[in-house]
Amino acid sequence: MNAIVSVNELTRVFDVSKPWLNRVLERLPKSHLTAVSDVSFDIKEKTVYSLVGESGSGKSTIGKMVVGLLENSSGAVEVSGVDLNQETDAVAIARARDAIQMIFQDPYASMNPRWRVRDIIAEPVAAKGGETKELAERLLEQVGLSAEDADKFPHEFSGGQRQRICIARSLASQPRLIVCDEPTSALDVSVQAQVLNLMSDLKDDLGLTYLFISHDLTVVRHISDRIGVLYLGRLVEEAAPDDLFEAPKHPYTQMLLAAAPKMDAFGREVEPPQGEIPDPINPPSGCAFHPRCPIATAQCSQVRPQMRNINGSRVACHLAE
Repeated sequence: MNAIVSVNELTRVFDVSKPWLNRVLERLPKSHLTAVSDVSFDIKEKTVYSLVGESGSGKSTIGKMVVGLLENSSGAVEVSGVDLNQETDAVAIARARDAIQMIFQDPYASMNPRWRVRDIIAEPVAAKGGETKELAERLLEQVGLSAEDADKFPHEFSGGQRQRICIARSLASQPRLIVCDEPTSALDVSVQAQVLNLMSDLKDDLGLTYLFISHDLTVVRHISDRIGVLYLGRLVEEAAPDDLFEAPKHPYTQMLLAAAPKMDAFGREVEPPQGEIPDPINPPSGCAFHPRCPIATAQCSQVRPQMRNINGSRVACHLAE
Protein backbone atom coordinates (compact mmCIF):
# COMPACT_ATOMS: atom_id res chain seq x y z
CA MET A 1 0.00 0.00 0.00
CA ASN A 2 1.41 3.41 -1.01
CA ALA A 3 2.08 6.21 1.48
CA ILE A 4 -0.12 9.25 0.85
CA VAL A 5 1.94 11.31 3.35
CA SER A 6 5.69 11.05 3.93
CA VAL A 7 7.16 13.13 6.76
CA ASN A 8 10.97 13.13 6.80
CA GLU A 9 13.05 14.70 9.61
CA LEU A 10 10.45 17.44 10.03
CA THR A 11 11.51 20.34 12.27
CA ARG A 12 9.81 23.60 13.21
CA VAL A 13 11.50 26.33 15.23
CA PHE A 14 9.68 29.45 16.47
CA ASP A 15 11.41 32.73 17.33
CA VAL A 16 10.05 33.63 20.78
CA SER A 17 12.52 36.44 21.48
CA LYS A 18 11.57 39.66 23.22
CA PRO A 19 11.28 42.76 20.99
CA TRP A 20 14.59 44.08 19.61
CA LEU A 21 14.76 47.14 21.91
CA ASN A 22 14.12 45.03 25.03
CA ARG A 23 16.92 42.65 24.02
CA VAL A 24 19.35 45.55 23.51
CA LEU A 25 18.51 47.22 26.84
CA GLU A 26 18.50 43.96 28.82
CA ARG A 27 21.42 42.47 26.82
CA LEU A 28 19.48 39.33 26.05
CA PRO A 29 20.15 36.89 23.18
CA LYS A 30 17.43 35.66 20.83
CA SER A 31 15.24 32.82 22.12
CA HIS A 32 14.04 29.95 19.96
CA LEU A 33 11.49 27.25 20.72
CA THR A 34 11.83 23.95 18.86
CA ALA A 35 8.21 22.78 18.64
CA VAL A 36 8.97 19.79 16.38
CA SER A 37 12.35 18.09 16.08
CA ASP A 38 13.39 15.54 13.41
CA VAL A 39 10.03 13.76 13.19
CA SER A 40 9.65 11.09 10.50
CA PHE A 41 6.66 8.87 9.67
CA ASP A 42 4.55 7.65 6.75
CA ILE A 43 0.77 7.46 6.45
CA LYS A 44 -0.46 4.74 4.13
CA GLU A 45 -3.49 5.33 1.94
CA LYS A 46 -6.92 4.59 3.46
CA THR A 47 -5.51 4.20 6.99
CA VAL A 48 -5.65 6.22 10.22
CA TYR A 49 -2.36 7.46 11.69
CA SER A 50 -2.72 9.00 15.15
CA LEU A 51 -0.36 11.36 16.96
CA VAL A 52 -0.71 11.44 20.74
CA GLY A 53 1.10 13.22 23.55
CA GLU A 54 0.71 15.78 26.30
CA SER A 55 -0.15 19.42 25.58
CA GLY A 56 2.83 21.18 24.02
CA SER A 57 4.28 18.04 22.45
CA GLY A 58 4.00 19.43 18.89
CA LYS A 59 0.98 17.47 17.62
CA SER A 60 -1.01 20.40 16.22
CA THR A 61 2.14 22.00 14.79
CA ILE A 62 2.79 18.85 12.74
CA GLY A 63 -0.83 18.81 11.57
CA LYS A 64 -0.62 22.42 10.40
CA MET A 65 2.63 21.71 8.53
CA VAL A 66 1.08 18.71 6.78
CA VAL A 67 -1.83 20.82 5.44
CA GLY A 68 0.45 23.75 4.60
CA LEU A 69 -0.78 26.24 7.23
CA LEU A 70 2.76 26.41 8.66
CA GLU A 71 6.09 26.21 6.86
CA ASN A 72 8.66 23.76 8.19
CA SER A 73 12.07 25.04 9.32
CA SER A 74 13.77 21.94 7.89
CA GLY A 75 12.90 18.46 6.72
CA ALA A 76 10.10 17.68 4.29
CA VAL A 77 6.40 16.84 4.08
CA GLU A 78 5.25 15.12 0.89
CA VAL A 79 1.54 14.72 0.15
CA SER A 80 0.85 12.41 -2.80
CA GLY A 81 4.53 12.77 -3.72
CA VAL A 82 4.44 16.60 -3.74
CA ASP A 83 6.53 18.66 -1.29
CA LEU A 84 4.34 21.76 -0.83
CA ASN A 85 7.32 23.86 0.33
CA GLN A 86 9.68 22.90 -2.50
CA GLU A 87 7.45 22.18 -5.50
CA THR A 88 7.42 24.89 -8.18
CA ASP A 89 4.76 23.40 -10.49
CA ALA A 90 1.57 25.35 -9.67
CA VAL A 91 -0.66 22.60 -11.10
CA ALA A 92 0.98 19.92 -8.91
CA ILE A 93 0.67 22.14 -5.83
CA ALA A 94 -3.02 22.85 -6.52
CA ARG A 95 -3.73 19.14 -7.04
CA ALA A 96 -1.98 18.21 -3.77
CA ARG A 97 -3.77 20.95 -1.81
CA ASP A 98 -7.15 19.88 -3.20
CA ALA A 99 -6.53 16.44 -1.71
CA ILE A 100 -6.19 17.80 1.88
CA GLN A 101 -8.74 19.12 4.36
CA MET A 102 -8.63 19.81 8.10
CA ILE A 103 -11.10 19.46 10.98
CA PHE A 104 -10.30 21.78 13.88
CA GLN A 105 -10.64 21.31 17.63
CA ASP A 106 -13.35 23.91 18.34
CA PRO A 107 -16.28 23.43 15.93
CA TYR A 108 -17.80 26.84 16.73
CA ALA A 109 -14.60 28.89 16.42
CA SER A 110 -13.84 27.33 13.02
CA MET A 111 -17.15 28.47 11.48
CA ASN A 112 -18.26 31.98 10.51
CA PRO A 113 -21.19 32.71 12.90
CA ARG A 114 -22.78 35.08 10.36
CA TRP A 115 -22.95 32.52 7.57
CA ARG A 116 -25.66 29.96 7.06
CA VAL A 117 -24.61 26.32 7.18
CA ARG A 118 -25.23 26.02 3.44
CA ASP A 119 -22.52 28.61 2.70
CA ILE A 120 -20.11 27.22 5.31
CA ILE A 121 -20.19 23.73 3.80
CA ALA A 122 -20.03 24.89 0.19
CA GLU A 123 -17.19 27.37 0.72
CA PRO A 124 -14.28 25.02 -0.33
CA VAL A 125 -16.07 24.27 -3.62
CA ALA A 126 -17.46 27.78 -4.23
CA ALA A 127 -13.97 29.29 -3.78
CA LYS A 128 -12.85 27.34 -6.85
CA GLY A 129 -15.97 28.11 -8.86
CA GLY A 130 -17.41 24.61 -8.57
CA GLU A 131 -21.05 23.52 -8.62
CA THR A 132 -22.62 23.89 -5.15
CA LYS A 133 -26.32 23.31 -5.86
CA GLU A 134 -27.77 20.97 -3.20
CA LEU A 135 -24.19 20.14 -2.08
CA ALA A 136 -24.82 21.17 1.54
CA GLU A 137 -28.08 19.22 1.78
CA ARG A 138 -26.45 16.03 0.47
CA LEU A 139 -23.44 16.30 2.79
CA LEU A 140 -25.56 17.14 5.84
CA GLU A 141 -27.55 13.95 5.32
CA GLN A 142 -24.30 12.03 4.85
CA VAL A 143 -23.09 13.12 8.31
CA GLY A 144 -26.38 12.33 10.06
CA LEU A 145 -28.10 15.73 10.00
CA SER A 146 -31.15 16.95 8.08
CA ALA A 147 -31.09 18.70 4.70
CA GLU A 148 -33.32 21.36 6.26
CA ASP A 149 -30.42 22.36 8.56
CA ALA A 150 -28.67 24.00 5.60
CA ASP A 151 -30.52 27.30 6.16
CA LYS A 152 -29.70 27.56 9.88
CA PHE A 153 -26.84 29.38 11.60
CA PRO A 154 -24.06 27.70 13.68
CA HIS A 155 -25.44 28.93 17.02
CA GLU A 156 -28.61 26.88 16.48
CA PHE A 157 -26.70 23.60 16.87
CA SER A 158 -25.14 21.65 19.74
CA GLY A 159 -21.39 21.02 19.91
CA GLY A 160 -21.66 17.54 18.40
CA GLN A 161 -23.88 18.81 15.56
CA ARG A 162 -21.43 21.63 14.83
CA GLN A 163 -18.59 19.13 14.54
CA ARG A 164 -20.71 17.12 12.09
CA ILE A 165 -21.11 20.31 10.03
CA CYS A 166 -17.32 20.77 10.08
CA ILE A 167 -16.92 17.17 8.89
CA ALA A 168 -19.42 17.85 6.09
CA ARG A 169 -17.42 20.94 5.07
CA SER A 170 -14.21 18.90 5.00
CA LEU A 171 -15.86 16.38 2.63
CA ALA A 172 -17.13 19.03 0.19
CA SER A 173 -13.96 19.14 -1.92
CA GLN A 174 -13.70 15.32 -2.03
CA PRO A 175 -10.32 15.11 -0.25
CA ARG A 176 -8.15 12.01 0.08
CA LEU A 177 -6.52 13.11 3.36
CA ILE A 178 -8.19 14.77 6.36
CA VAL A 179 -6.11 16.11 9.26
CA CYS A 180 -8.23 15.90 12.43
CA ASP A 181 -6.86 18.20 15.17
CA GLU A 182 -8.45 16.88 18.39
CA PRO A 183 -11.91 16.84 16.76
CA THR A 184 -13.64 15.32 19.82
CA SER A 185 -11.85 16.95 22.78
CA ALA A 186 -14.46 19.74 23.12
CA LEU A 187 -17.37 17.26 23.15
CA ASP A 188 -19.08 15.17 25.82
CA VAL A 189 -17.96 11.54 26.05
CA SER A 190 -21.19 10.12 24.59
CA VAL A 191 -21.04 12.59 21.69
CA GLN A 192 -17.34 11.77 21.17
CA ALA A 193 -18.28 8.16 20.47
CA GLN A 194 -20.92 9.21 17.91
CA VAL A 195 -18.50 11.50 16.05
CA LEU A 196 -15.73 8.86 16.07
CA ASN A 197 -18.12 6.22 14.72
CA LEU A 198 -19.25 8.64 12.00
CA MET A 199 -15.65 9.38 10.99
CA SER A 200 -14.83 5.67 10.91
CA ASP A 201 -17.84 4.95 8.68
CA LEU A 202 -16.97 7.81 6.32
CA LYS A 203 -13.39 6.54 6.06
CA ASP A 204 -14.61 3.11 4.98
CA ASP A 205 -17.32 4.44 2.62
CA LEU A 206 -15.22 7.11 0.91
CA GLY A 207 -11.74 5.59 1.12
CA LEU A 208 -10.36 8.45 3.25
CA THR A 209 -7.02 8.73 5.02
CA TYR A 210 -6.84 10.42 8.44
CA LEU A 211 -4.04 12.04 10.40
CA PHE A 212 -5.75 11.99 13.80
CA ILE A 213 -4.33 14.24 16.54
CA SER A 214 -5.29 13.66 20.17
CA HIS A 215 -3.99 13.88 23.73
CA ASP A 216 -6.17 10.95 24.76
CA LEU A 217 -4.77 7.47 24.11
CA THR A 218 -8.09 5.77 24.83
CA VAL A 219 -9.80 7.77 22.05
CA VAL A 220 -7.35 6.69 19.35
CA ARG A 221 -7.03 2.99 20.22
CA HIS A 222 -10.04 1.76 18.24
CA ILE A 223 -9.86 4.16 15.29
CA SER A 224 -6.12 3.94 14.50
CA ASP A 225 -4.07 1.65 12.27
CA ARG A 226 -0.81 3.16 13.56
CA ILE A 227 -0.05 5.39 16.57
CA GLY A 228 2.90 7.76 17.04
CA VAL A 229 3.72 9.05 20.54
CA LEU A 230 5.26 12.53 20.78
CA TYR A 231 7.22 13.99 23.66
CA LEU A 232 8.57 17.55 23.60
CA GLY A 233 8.40 17.70 19.79
CA ARG A 234 10.10 14.33 19.23
CA LEU A 235 8.59 11.03 18.13
CA VAL A 236 9.51 8.51 20.85
CA GLU A 237 7.46 5.47 19.81
CA GLU A 238 5.38 4.29 16.87
CA ALA A 239 3.43 1.04 16.81
CA ALA A 240 0.20 -0.70 15.89
CA PRO A 241 -2.53 -0.05 18.53
CA ASP A 242 -2.49 -3.57 20.03
CA ASP A 243 1.31 -3.58 20.34
CA LEU A 244 1.34 -0.10 21.88
CA PHE A 245 -1.33 -0.83 24.48
CA GLU A 246 -0.32 -4.37 25.38
CA ALA A 247 3.48 -4.02 25.28
CA PRO A 248 4.58 -0.34 25.25
CA LYS A 249 8.36 -0.13 24.85
CA HIS A 250 9.15 3.50 25.71
CA PRO A 251 8.96 4.59 29.40
CA TYR A 252 6.97 7.69 28.41
CA THR A 253 4.32 5.58 26.63
CA GLN A 254 4.18 3.32 29.69
CA MET A 255 3.64 6.38 31.90
CA LEU A 256 0.85 7.71 29.66
CA LEU A 257 -0.94 4.36 29.66
CA ALA A 258 -0.59 3.98 33.42
CA ALA A 259 -2.25 7.38 33.91
CA ALA A 260 -5.11 6.72 31.44
CA PRO A 261 -8.59 5.98 32.89
CA LYS A 262 -9.46 2.27 33.07
CA MET A 263 -12.86 0.58 33.32
CA ASP A 264 -11.71 -1.81 36.08
CA ALA A 265 -9.70 0.73 38.09
CA PHE A 266 -12.46 1.92 40.43
CA GLY A 267 -11.10 2.38 43.95
CA ARG A 268 -7.49 1.75 42.92
CA GLU A 269 -4.69 4.21 43.48
CA VAL A 270 -3.22 5.42 40.18
CA GLU A 271 0.40 6.54 40.15
CA PRO A 272 0.37 10.11 38.75
CA PRO A 273 2.85 11.02 35.98
CA GLN A 274 6.22 11.85 37.50
CA GLY A 275 7.84 15.27 37.08
CA GLU A 276 7.00 18.20 34.83
CA ILE A 277 7.49 18.68 31.10
CA PRO A 278 10.84 20.50 30.65
CA ASP A 279 11.09 24.01 29.22
CA PRO A 280 10.95 23.57 25.41
CA ILE A 281 13.12 26.67 24.95
CA ASN A 282 15.89 24.97 26.93
CA PRO A 283 15.26 21.21 26.57
CA PRO A 284 17.35 18.59 28.38
CA SER A 285 20.39 17.11 26.68
CA GLY A 286 20.32 13.56 25.35
CA CYS A 287 16.89 11.96 25.64
CA ALA A 288 14.40 14.73 26.45
CA PHE A 289 12.50 12.35 28.75
CA HIS A 290 15.47 11.38 30.93
CA PRO A 291 14.69 13.81 33.86
CA ARG A 292 11.33 12.02 34.35
CA CYS A 293 12.38 8.50 33.36
CA PRO A 294 12.54 5.85 36.14
CA ILE A 295 15.19 3.78 34.30
CA ALA A 296 17.40 6.58 32.91
CA THR A 297 21.17 6.03 32.84
CA ALA A 298 24.11 8.39 32.29
CA GLN A 299 23.96 7.57 28.57
CA CYS A 300 20.35 8.81 28.42
CA SER A 301 21.36 12.27 29.65
CA GLN A 302 24.20 12.56 27.14
CA VAL A 303 23.20 10.83 23.89
CA ARG A 304 19.95 11.41 22.04
CA PRO A 305 18.48 8.01 21.12
CA GLN A 306 17.68 7.32 17.47
CA MET A 307 14.56 5.57 16.23
CA ARG A 308 15.06 1.80 16.01
CA ASN A 309 12.86 -1.01 14.70
CA ILE A 310 11.96 -3.54 17.41
CA ASN A 311 9.42 -6.27 16.62
CA GLY A 312 7.38 -4.13 14.25
CA SER A 313 7.52 -0.99 16.41
CA ARG A 314 9.79 2.04 16.15
CA VAL A 315 11.25 3.22 19.45
CA ALA A 316 13.67 6.02 20.43
CA CYS A 317 15.06 4.61 23.67
CA HIS A 318 18.50 3.22 24.58
CA LEU A 319 16.90 0.67 26.93
CA ALA A 320 13.84 -0.34 24.89
CA GLU A 321 14.74 -4.04 25.02
